[in-house]
Amino acid sequence: MTVLILGSGHNALVAACYLARAGERVEVLERDEVLGGAVSTVERFPGHRVDRGSSAHIMVRHTGIVEELDLERFGLRYIDCDPWAFAPAPAGSDAAPLVFHRDLDRTCASIAAACGARDADAYRRFVRVWGPRAQRVMRAFSGAPGPGRFVRSFWGLDARGGGSVLSREFLQSGDALLDGYFDDERLKAALAWFGAQSGPPMSEPGTAPMVGFAALMHTLPPGRAVGGSGALTTALAARLRADGGVISAGDAVTELRRMDAGWRVRTESGRELFAHTVIAGTHVLTTLELLRRGGFDARLLDEWRRRIRVGPGIGMVVRAATTALPAYPGAAQDISARGLQLLVSDRRQLWSAHGAALAGQLPPRPVVLAMSFSALDPSIAPAGEHQLSLWAQWHPYRLADGDWAGQAEREGDRIIAELDALAPGFAGSVRQRLVQTPVDLERELGLLGGNVMHVEMSLDQMFFWRPLPELSGQRVPGAPGLYLTGASTHPGGGVSGASGRTAARLVLRDSRRGRLPRFGRR
Repeated sequence: MTVLILGSGHNALVAACYLARAGERVEVLERDEVLGGAVSTVERFPGHRVDRGSSAHIMVRHTGIVEELDLERFGLRYIDCDPWAFAPAPAGSDAAPLVFHRDLDRTCASIAAACGARDADAYRRFVRVWGPRAQRVMRAFSGAPGPGRFVRSFWGLDARGGGSVLSREFLQSGDALLDGYFDDERLKAALAWFGAQSGPPMSEPGTAPMVGFAALMHTLPPGRAVGGSGALTTALAARLRADGGVISAGDAVTELRRMDAGWRVRTESGRELFAHTVIAGTHVLTTLELLRRGGFDARLLDEWRRRIRVGPGIGMVVRAATTALPAYPGAAQDISARGLQLLVSDRRQLWSAHGAALAGQLPPRPVVLAMSFSALDPSIAPAGEHQLSLWAQWHPYRLADGDWAGQAEREGDRIIAELDALAPGFAGSVRQRLVQTPVDLERELGLLGGNVMHVEMSLDQMFFWRPLPELSGQRVPGAPGLYLTGASTHPGGGVSGASGRTAARLVLRDSRRGRLPRFGRR
């Protein structure tokens, strides 16, 4: 069996690796010269290996994919982020910072010092209750999204304690969950900002499990791949090639056409490839456009396109080369610099930013997540220098007034100022910087609308509704032999690889049933 895979995002490469390991002939087609899509690392500044998209890896470390594909043998190594999160005291305050260690006792001690004993006890209860729940959510994320698997993933949770997947606590907003456990607004804001890394604000229904993932970080925290986020892509590509797979970069696919016995794929350079099986790892709307060019039912494609919500955009990022790490008052740098720096102390800042984005406006104050992984991995920066990524939500793709060309650098200044207010002197340490607006993320990484999650991660576009009910099985009705993977499909955005593994399993299962005829290549 020959399988063509469109795109080299990490899910596409995971699918390719599983298929090549099973003995299938696999070729990956990538438009960019750089592999990996948003999971890639390049030299932005002299001597600095800078991530183009993701930086910390959380979900993939819980799926078993790294072990199943033996990626450590191909050079992948993770360093635990421990502490996995840090929330500094508000500017001008002499309060203690919040430090989230992998060790629960140390975390509760930090919460007690910053917020009081009651919230420390509540956090311990939160981890005890939501740790098993988060593991079940991860189990549901790790396979196909069908209702049967969904129910099996949560079978056995104590429904009397609110553990049923359809319980009120699972379906409520993240903010409601936090208000039910904690008193201190700083603690609630930090956990809400962590949960919001999935995209939606924690005021939306069904976001409670996104906050609940914090409990899982005490089992296995976020990991930093040595050499940058792209080290995962490098290991996957090496694994694929070792099993005979082929990767063709720098040649965009322009058309996907159904033939009598399979698929014809055309590329920008004029290549014509034929295969009975295609896995599209591109954005779902990009895939639909390739099908349209290939003569697929235009009416049906238009209907699907209208119903898939990309949203107003999620955020932007500033990459900075610096002479020093941020110096937060009252915190040693070996504590503050190793994980996610949650620079929010009041949820009103989150609500204001999201509301402004819906109106096409910039946030009144940028909401910033800082990451300084050169503190963990000195190999990504020259000696005596450091590197930071400052991710900010929510920033709209389309501005109501003006455009990003006139706003990018000013907004970059505001994002840096947010960190400088909490770590005085930081702005003076910045020697070079790159501002990536939502428009830049679309142009460079194919993230339509600047949405790093492809399509919104709202409750109605998750699980067996992602991106639409009729596409949620990672197949396209009326297009036998075409499979979908990537952030547009279950379980959504973030670095997990689960969608790629599911796509490979579907292909192998269908081929064993003899549903797909053999089809050559010329």
